[in-house]
Amino acid sequence: MTSGDGTLLGAIEAGGTKFVLAVGRSPDDIEARHEIPTRKPEETLAEAAQWLEAHGELSALGIATFGPAQLDRDASDWGHILKTPKPGWSRCDLAGYFADHLGVPVGFDTDVNGAALAEHQLGAGRETAGMAYVTVGTGIGGGLIVNGQVVHGAGHPEMGHFFPRRDQSDHVFAGSCPFHGDCLEGLASGPAILSRWGQKLSDLPQDHEAHTLVAGYLAQLCHSLFAFCAIERVVLGGGVVKTPGLIDRVGEMTQLIGRDYLPGRTRQQVVPAELGNDAGLVGGLLLADACRI
Repeated sequence: MTSGDGTLLGAIEAGGTKFVLAVGRSPDDIEARHEIPTRKPEETLAEAAQWLEAHGELSALGIATFGPAQLDRDASDWGHILKTPKPGWSRCDLAGYFADHLGVPVGFDTDVNGAALAEHQLGAGRETAGMAYVTVGTGIGGGLIVNGQVVHGAGHPEMGHFFPRRDQSDHVFAGSCPFHGDCLEGLASGPAILSRWGQKLSDLPQDHEAHTLVAGYLAQLCHSLFAFCAIERVVLGGGVVKTPGLIDRVGEMTQLIGRDYLPGRTRQQVVPAELGNDAGLVGGLLLADACRI
C-alpha cells in the first residue's frame, strides 16, 4: 500500500446509469467524490474530466468500468468498451480519452474486477490468496483473484452467465436473460426476481419459495468457484444480497452442496462485502496506485 506522496490519485467507477468519481492521496483515503448521470459518451466523459481536473493535479487515474471491456493491453482497442446495448457506448475509448485529456497513466479494468481487488486488499478478502467478488443486483457479475492476482484471459469472467442446475420443482419460469434464458443472471438477478414474483426479494415473506431458490442458485456458483479455483472466500455484494438472511442461506446451502469432500473445505467461506458502495471506487484508486507516475 502506498502511503501517499503528496500527489493525487483519481478513480472512475463507470456504470450504465451513473459515473462515480473520486480523488484521494491513497486507495484507502477518498478525499472527494462526485456522481454524474451516464449520458452520451462525449457529454459524460467531458464532465468527468472537468471534475477531476478541478480537484488538483493527478499522478494517475484508475477506471473500473461496466463491460464488456477490452482488458488485453496488447490489443489495439485496449481500454475500450466493446459491443454493448448501451446506446452510443460501443467502441468507446474510455482509457484513451482520459489519458489524452489528463495526461496521466491510466489503469483499466471491469467494475467487478476493481471491486474484487478492493475487497481483497482492504475488505472482506484480506489475507487470502484467492477469492471471488460476486455482485447480485440489476445483473450478476464477478471478479476472481487467484494467487493474489486478478484473473484475466481471453476476456473477463462472466459469472452471471453460469448455468446452475435447476431445482427439481422449478421448471416453469424460462428465465429473464435475453441471451441465455435461465442462466444464473436469468434466475437470480433483481430483474429476474421481479419478473417472476412481482416484488423485490427483500419484500417477499421469509418463508416464500423465492428465498430458497435464489439462495440455492447462488450457492451453486459459490460451490463451483470453490471446486474449480480452490479459493478461500466468496464475497457477496449488490442490492439483492442485502435481503435479510440471504447470505446466511447461501453459505449454508454451499456447505450442503460440497459437504466435506473438497480439500480445504473448512477454510472456504461465503461472506458479505465490507466496502459496500465504495468497492468499485477503491478498486479504481488501487488501479491508479499501481500505475502512478
